[in-house]
Amino acid sequence: MEFQSPRHLARRTLKNSSKLKSEYPHSLQLYSVPPSETIGLQELEDWAVERLKVLRAVERVNLSKNTKFSDDWKNALKNDLQKQNIDSWYKLSSSIKDEKMDEIISKTRQKDHVSHFLLRLAYCRTEESRRWFISQETDLFRFRFSMENSEDIRIFMKENKMNFQPIPDEEKKKILTKLIHAMSFNASKIDTVEYYKVPFTEALDLVRHRKVYLQAGYAYVPNDELVSIITAMFRSHLSLAMALTIRSLPELEDDHRIRRLLNDFDKRYTGQDFNALQNKFSGAAITPEMLDGLSKQSYPLCMRHLHETLRSTHHLKHGGRIQYGLFIKGIGLSLENSLKFWREEFSKNMDIDKFEKQYAYTIRHNYGKEGKRVNYSPHSCIKIINASVGPGENHGCPFKHFDAALLRQKMTTNRVPQPAIQEIVDLVTRHHYQIACQRYFEATHNTEVDSGIQHPNQYFIESQKILNGEVKEKPKGAHKVQTIRATLPAKVEKPDPTDENHEILSESVLAAIDMDDDFT
Repeated sequence: MEFQSPRHLARRTLKNSSKLKSEYPHSLQLYSVPPSETIGLQELEDWAVERLKVLRAVERVNLSKNTKFSDDWKNALKNDLQKQNIDSWYKLSSSIKDEKMDEIISKTRQKDHVSHFLLRLAYCRTEESRRWFISQETDLFRFRFSMENSEDIRIFMKENKMNFQPIPDEEKKKILTKLIHAMSFNASKIDTVEYYKVPFTEALDLVRHRKVYLQAGYAYVPNDELVSIITAMFRSHLSLAMALTIRSLPELEDDHRIRRLLNDFDKRYTGQDFNALQNKFSGAAITPEMLDGLSKQSYPLCMRHLHETLRSTHHLKHGGRIQYGLFIKGIGLSLENSLKFWREEFSKNMDIDKFEKQYAYTIRHNYGKEGKRVNYSPHSCIKIINASVGPGENHGCPFKHFDAALLRQKMTTNRVPQPAIQEIVDLVTRHHYQIACQRYFEATHNTEVDSGIQHPNQYFIESQKILNGEVKEKPKGAHKVQTIRATLPAKVEKPDPTDENHEILSESVLAAIDMDDDFT
């Protein structure tokens, strides 16, 4: 892949529609061959950011109450992508024959191909990043696979040398009764279903869930269940590819352009911009006098902790001042009112002259009135979670940076029910910090939130909408926030079943270990 700076964009060569169509004949890809075309850096970055939004949408839907890959799950993902205006990422089917759409689809397939390899570079650096990327990419692949018709699936399998052949009718008739028993089908329906005979080691997920008939070391797989086998192959292929990518990363990073592009890409915030001072409720501007009440009603735990610490100690260290200062700016506190708020609090420990000399500059700087005059945005959950928090500092994410005893104490003080506290602590133990924050929101507002919590200012706005009756409440209790069990890693010994995020290089070994649990 070659990269061009923006000043060379005018000279770059663009592939025409027919060439793109020949290079990307199918909506599904195993991403075996890296892209080789010339692409502008800005376009490359835009494509990568779009794909990151798609993968994060997959993650959000996975953490909803919907059963994974059910119709509700698929519709929720489609709706999420449509809201972000990136629904073209799943409208890639070869069955769409419209000429104008055909050109858009070919371009999106190219975008899909190129952006996958860029994110592969960005997410290959740490084991945690690799696990996350592999998990979301695999789910996206399976989602797209489920939207293909039988003919397109056959073409995809043939192009990728997946030699699964349907069994002859004679063989099918011999074991028809057993197939009916295994699949709970009636005879009239089973006659229309194609079966594939594959080694059982390639269908262990189906064996584990008793969805296939086994005989002489082979599994008889109906065509509707081929997705499980092909998805496992995709995941194994991607796991191996990620291991190879990390080896070539040092050479690629010699190019300062790609190094700048990839730097902290996995931590990039892709949600709504809360920089503008437009998040006012009931038409009234936010004033310092309102912050105490708002902190108890609508602040996420991280900001409530900062506010209460400031009120009790009349001081916050630099990290806390930046995190909280940008948050209250984002909810609508003006520069004048912000200076007034901080001045009144800090002056309880120091004279006003010292405040003006040492602290007022930073507040004006946050609002773009000093220094480079950049209008800084409030910190997202990702940035807060990844913050470094030293001794005596109060910023960061309580769900990550508090110990369990302090977290329980805080939530008890904030009148969170004990069952919810235990559930939140369990989520924290498994490093699901944003889901824990979502559960905290649901427990303190007695409602469910389907979109997840991605930003403290989003938390505030959603809370205000509920308190002001702008959205209809969804009483909690019918469903709980659920985490999705990921495939465990392939090891000789059986891993801890509570650890959800393990990369795999061999699906078959792991599944064979796991099968004992299902048949006891």
